[in-house]
Amino acid sequence: MTMPAPVSKLTPTPETQAPQTPKTAFADLWRPALLQAFVKLDPRQLKRSPVMLVVELTAIFTSVLCFMPEASVPTAVAVQIAIWLWFTVLFANFAEALAEGRGKARADSLKAGSEGLSARRRTTTGSFEIVPATRLRKGDVVRVEAGEMIPGDGEVIEGIAAVNEAAITGESAPVIRESGGDRSAVTGNTRLVSDWLLVRISTNPGESTLDRMIALVEGAKRQKTPNEIALDILLIGLTLIFLIVVVTLQPFAFYAGGSLPLVFLVALLVTLIPTTIGGLLSAIGIAGMDRLVRLNVIAKSGRAVEAAGDVHVLMLDKTGTITFGNRRCAALYASPGVTAKELAEGALRASLADDTAEGKSIVEFIRGLHSFTEPAVEEFTSVPFTAETRLSGIDYHGRVYRKGAVDSVLAFVGMKRHEVLPALSREIDKIAQSGGTPLLVCGQGRLLGAIHLKDVVKPGIRERFAELRKLGIRTVMVTGDNPLTAAAIAAEAGVDDVLAEATPEKKLARIRHEQNDGRLVAMCGDGANDAPALAQADVGMAMNDGTQAAREAANMVDLDSDPTKLLDVVQIGKELLVTRGALTTFSIANDVAKYFAILPALFASIYPQLGVLNIMHLASPQSAILSAIVFNALIIVVLIPLALRGVRVQAASAAHLLRRNLLIYGVGGLVVPFIGIKLIDMLLTALHLV
Repeated sequence: MTMPAPVSKLTPTPETQAPQTPKTAFADLWRPALLQAFVKLDPRQLKRSPVMLVVELTAIFTSVLCFMPEASVPTAVAVQIAIWLWFTVLFANFAEALAEGRGKARADSLKAGSEGLSARRRTTTGSFEIVPATRLRKGDVVRVEAGEMIPGDGEVIEGIAAVNEAAITGESAPVIRESGGDRSAVTGNTRLVSDWLLVRISTNPGESTLDRMIALVEGAKRQKTPNEIALDILLIGLTLIFLIVVVTLQPFAFYAGGSLPLVFLVALLVTLIPTTIGGLLSAIGIAGMDRLVRLNVIAKSGRAVEAAGDVHVLMLDKTGTITFGNRRCAALYASPGVTAKELAEGALRASLADDTAEGKSIVEFIRGLHSFTEPAVEEFTSVPFTAETRLSGIDYHGRVYRKGAVDSVLAFVGMKRHEVLPALSREIDKIAQSGGTPLLVCGQGRLLGAIHLKDVVKPGIRERFAELRKLGIRTVMVTGDNPLTAAAIAAEAGVDDVLAEATPEKKLARIRHEQNDGRLVAMCGDGANDAPALAQADVGMAMNDGTQAAREAANMVDLDSDPTKLLDVVQIGKELLVTRGALTTFSIANDVAKYFAILPALFASIYPQLGVLNIMHLASPQSAILSAIVFNALIIVVLIPLALRGVRVQAASAAHLLRRNLLIYGVGGLVVPFIGIKLIDMLLTALHLV
């Protein structure tokens, strides 16, 4: 089909490089977050946090009571209680707004890059029309020229071009995208830097990678996860229980012949309900998603992130994840009677014209061992590798150097396998048994020795697997290699299990087997043959440069196309769950101290015997109640950095993590309020505020 000439000014004027996401400092965040804290006082927004909505309603009620003073509560104390109740709500809103603000700069940058974007859409007659990108629908075909922005997520159906994905991934180096194969998927809002592409759009407006990224970093649009919903139900239940308890206290006091000030009852309700976790819950979730976005991973749902924190089995492709993917030279073994330098020189010359990754690794390896005078390109004749000969090398000044598969080189020099000297034959067998690939080298018809090529395990990967093992996560290496080779690499990498000679059916069957035994499974992939397994896995992470089928089947997409990122996603998932659990434990535990502060203050006049519960020896009932209210507000401020950063997950068993968090956040939640309320009481008394 003949393509029309490019249309000028189709997209906004491009920059030489897509803008990078700025690193926003706290100083740039706190002012807009403070403003948003007041905006979020709108009950329509606050209803997403039922606990804080209750606090706001009590703050309104207390503010009204300030104009209806009761004899037993000085107006100054009532006003202070009302002010600190408002501060409690504002601090919780501030934490949420601060978490949202950390991703807002990136969202604004992405939105700005897509505003006014146009597309050249193919019509039913085969011609092209220019339409706004927002009018594109799934199945539309668009043509993109060099210098233009790709208007939406899609799959290349014709053409080959370099694409700059810096606007999405932050990497400025262009990547090649072409029709067919596993590198046909393109992402909206990325720029073509060469040639042209025909792209079939794969998403409707609001469903693209860009839209998902913006939604993730904009907390207001983030859907609550099942765990958050369950925790919300728990918090609402506790709030209702304490509300019933507080409401019944006044009739109980009347029956005993006394009366309780309404301001004090309101204060008691606010301090007893789980305001700490209620105020920080949203910020914890938003901050967790923000950490995921900063990894350049897009989650289609928060459920996937939380599932990552609970996975028991991690299925990882060997190539590109555990190993570098290209075989590299690991060692040279000289034949008896041949010096190491002779073998190295022969192997170097046999590899000079080899442009494969393996050939380059041999040259690099030998150059690090010896210094040779290498022949210039024009001085030798290259002999490229072919599937028929399985040999490659050069002819240099009448001398012949070759390297290749064992049988091919032996045939080239006129030898049988049993004629190979025993020492060299043993080395060849050892290389094969270790999972490596042996190559033979010959020069001038003489067998010089063997080269050991191996799929090199990435540095540090063994240590990472050991950390996962301590967290109770089992790793499974998935590879198409034969069982012998797979077992050797698995032993070197330190994985727990191997799935060798893997087919799509085998991957799917293995995932189902693990799930039937009650385990959550995570895996990553990029090809169309990975799609069934990605869809079946509890956490499926697809590579952004993979096929559209893989991206649609997975519930996460890694924009950097780095398979090892799955390990980081699991870490973030665990941090999110542990942070929420730790702060929930702290919030519930720190209510205990408030019983000893407020209950004696409320009932001391009715039941003097309750004075023994005043173990903090607080100065007065008014001071006790005001100190508890002030502590209740300030503790949210103190915990905001922890909520945004997340609790670090150490490499340990679940039982050890539970004991550690109970000790730190459970016992800490019991002890800290006693100290904090007492110090605040002393300060209020010293300043004569009560």
